[in-house]
Amino acid sequence: MKKLLSLALCLMMVLGMAGVVSAEADKPLIGILAPAVTHGWVAGVSYYAEEMAKELNLNYKIYTSNNADEMTTQLDDLMMLGAKSIVMFPQWEGMEVPVSAAVAEGVNIVNFDIAIDVDGVYRLAGDNYDMGVQGAHYIAEKLDGKGLIVILDVPTSGSVAELRKAGFVDTIFEIAPDIEIIGTYATKFTREDGLKDMADILVKNPQIDAVYSLDDETSIGALQAIVEAGRTDIKVITGGGGCQEYFGMMPEYADIWLQSATYHPSMVKECVQMALDLAMGQAVEKVIIIPTTIVDRENCADFLDEHSPY
Repeated sequence: MKKLLSLALCLMMVLGMAGVVSAEADKPLIGILAPAVTHGWVAGVSYYAEEMAKELNLNYKIYTSNNADEMTTQLDDLMMLGAKSIVMFPQWEGMEVPVSAAVAEGVNIVNFDIAIDVDGVYRLAGDNYDMGVQGAHYIAEKLDGKGLIVILDVPTSGSVAELRKAGFVDTIFEIAPDIEIIGTYATKFTREDGLKDMADILVKNPQIDAVYSLDDETSIGALQAIVEAGRTDIKVITGGGGCQEYFGMMPEYADIWLQSATYHPSMVKECVQMALDLAMGQAVEKVIIIPTTIVDRENCADFLDEHSPY
């Protein structure tokens, strides 16, 4: 009798364990593809995406990559594993063909931030064009409609830089014809490049009234170059992205306006929710655009978050 009871208990345990495995297997696999960390905003994307996946108790797999080829390989891996939905944050050109193939195979692709020109892709992004528009209005106001401006462009960031720059240029020409753009310079979304490139720009331009920068970390580097050069002509530096360190610096500079036209990397959480909803057969909006928020010394205290990784 004891042997039969032991056998029954063992059978129940096996069946119970099988039930757990089956329940896990029944969850749709959600993939998350993000770039390897190049600067704080990108780090925040991976952090918040995985945080949301854990909050939702998803069956998920997250990869980070250094280039388009590596991300393509990871996309193929997720498809082989049977991923139903994949959140992608592609920072490089060349993802259109593999993404088209994934969509053709019935995979739901939720494109985060940077646009991919592929039919059938879902997308959530900040309003990059409007960030440029808001930057133009901000600079025009602070300069009273006249002055000399340089643009810190980041051509390697694809549609992000293209849209922000277009919004700025279109608007500044319209609202402030006496403001002159005296140079557009390529840099990157890092403080190191902002420092190095702004130092060169300062040597080439003895008078600059404002800097249109696309990114907070670039702006931190540019500000360091300006301070180290002892320049007092620059009255405004814009930014973008929502860097806590940059927010904290804003009140420290009375003679220069530091501004960020921002959307926070935590918005990727909505992408993860979209991916799950699609995997479960629910309807999702094709495109969701997050509105721009302007932060400067007058309101930065409202946006400081000690728990933010960025």
